Amino acid sequence: MSDVAPVLEAAVRTATPLLIAAVGETVAERAGVINIALEGCIIAGAYAAFVTAGANPLIGYSASIVAGLSLGGLLAVFAVAFRRDQIIVGTALTMLALGVTGTFFRARGDEAAMAVLTEPATVIPLLSSIPVVGPAFFAQPAVAYVAVALAAGVWWWLQRTQGGLALRAIGDSPESARAAGIRVARVQALAVLFGSALGGLAGGSLVLAQAGSFAEGMSAGRGFLAIAIVALGRWRPVGVAVASLLFGAAMGLQFVVQALGWRVRYELVLMIPYALTLIALGMFGKGAAPAMLSRAVLED
Repeated sequence: MSDVAPVLEAAVRTATPLLIAAVGETVAERAGVINIALEGCIIAGAYAAFVTAGANPLIGYSASIVAGLSLGGLLAVFAVAFRRDQIIVGTALTMLALGVTGTFFRARGDEAAMAVLTEPATVIPLLSSIPVVGPAFFAQPAVAYVAVALAAGVWWWLQRTQGGLALRAIGDSPESARAAGIRVARVQALAVLFGSALGGLAGGSLVLAQAGSFAEGMSAGRGFLAIAIVALGRWRPVGVAVASLLFGAAMGLQFVVQALGWRVRYELVLMIPYALTLIALGMFGKGAAPAMLSRAVLED
């Protein structure tokens, strides 16, 4: 039992940026746009948080959201307004973000080794004292609770509001949505911006709630993992939250293995999240996806 608590705590902490990014990606994909630039949004958000945080994590989180929005704006222009191929545009933006952040980081010289203050844990009284699960779920940085609130809020919005219904209609049948008076391109652009903003926030949480510093390529494929999480969660926020915890446990296991001295090949543990990605895309990549996902639609 003593080994379960650190595994669970590492799973929740590691799952936080995955959940934030995956919730945003869920909104974008339900509108029919796959945001391959999510990886770029995460690394851009991480670098923005690293540069601006200083003594106030809130400034760093705000900057990370702006950085994600910047890439999202470019994706909306090219993929939604100009109707260019979403995969190609997203890949190009990801490569751009990785290159720009790496160049700026190296240009900082000695300042690149600077560490920033990480967000302290926000302990919820009584609940945090529950054995095993208490420290894991109720003694986390505030951004972890924000991630859960985002998942719940997006679920409610998608299922209980006219705006959510319109978004889902666009992802399944944009022609029918347009006939009902819905501005398809406008809604898709807003969905892309929302998803990209959360991608930036996910990157900010990597720096401000976990690492406390920046490294080139520190997003480490989390944007692509978030896309796989959306598929595993069947494009539903509740399923996405569960899948994020599963992937978080897989990624956090490598740190627990080192800390507890388990005699397991490190390389085998390191490959688990990516093996899960292949399994998720293979088993759950079809069926529940929006019908128009990644397909360009005609102008309004």
